[in-house]
Amino acid sequence: MSKKPLILGIESSCDETAASIITENEKGVPTILSNIISSQIDVHKEFGGVVPELAARTHIEKIDLITKKAIDKSGIKIEDINAVAATAGPGLIVCLSVGLSFGKAIAYSINKPFIAVNHLEGHALSPKLNTKLDYPYLLLLISGGHTQFLSVSGLGKYKRLGTTIDDAVGEAFDKTAKMLGIEFPGGPEVEVYAKKGDSNRYELPKPILYKGGCNLSFAGLKTAVLKITKEVKTEQEKFDLAASFQKTVEEILYQKSKVAFKEFKNFNNNIGNTFVVAGGVAANKKIREVLKNLCKEEKFNAIFPPINLCGDNAAMIAMVGLEKFKLNQFNELDNPANPRWPLDKNAIFLKGSGVRL
Repeated sequence: MSKKPLILGIESSCDETAASIITENEKGVPTILSNIISSQIDVHKEFGGVVPELAARTHIEKIDLITKKAIDKSGIKIEDINAVAATAGPGLIVCLSVGLSFGKAIAYSINKPFIAVNHLEGHALSPKLNTKLDYPYLLLLISGGHTQFLSVSGLGKYKRLGTTIDDAVGEAFDKTAKMLGIEFPGGPEVEVYAKKGDSNRYELPKPILYKGGCNLSFAGLKTAVLKITKEVKTEQEKFDLAASFQKTVEEILYQKSKVAFKEFKNFNNNIGNTFVVAGGVAANKKIREVLKNLCKEEKFNAIFPPINLCGDNAAMIAMVGLEKFKLNQFNELDNPANPRWPLDKNAIFLKGSGVRL
């Protein structure tokens, strides 16, 4: 049995069934022994989006096989596992329940601790899988369901500095893709389309760009794209609209990150200069480039997870599990799924119409 802890991570918050085994090397650096992900793209493609009931059913069909693959690939035996970490939220309740119940069952059967993990904290700590990361740091979490700036001062210690007041940036990418006729999941393909287009062809709105601190808004941008798509007739016009959309998002994230840098410095008394960008949209190469350039201008250290760890995966869940294991932060087996589990529990709910800025 390894002297270093072996953590099994399980992820099923949306439409990826995933399992991973991680440990530490002699220097205490996290090491991924296996990271297996089963995508459900083909299951949901005909519907143009994720169908929760179908996603949950597919998780049930796949989770045993995916977990067995992760254990086999890692070269360990199930009895060697020191703790089981599973996503408990946020996410789709019917999907969360599958992985959570499965993880609890394994922990019970091998008589090892169970750890409930916040999916967003998995993204927040994902750079630790390949980079030394010191606290405090500024986190920009950008995905299909979340867009927020947080000051991270330690495990479980988050202060939200800004958030979207309506749609997440990843949702804006996905809806734009759908309006352009790109097959699900189209969000990542928008960047591909953008490379073929003229980013100056269409002038698109940048809601609350210079007000509201580092809060963001994407609903107006999405509506503007919808209006233009009704007039688009050629492939080149689609490429141009995708390029204009990509450029607009880059400009919004650039400006709002610049504001967030100042708020982060003020909140932490000028301590810390690390900027972590995580979540599915962090895989967008052009956004990475723009934010890296901003960090050079503002003398911040830019850190991104590897592109293959930006999307939902179980290695990041196991990473949180490893950190909690070392602090003896375990959960009871009756710990429920929490589909709305914020990182900053004291932050007010801003998403929706009628918000005053």
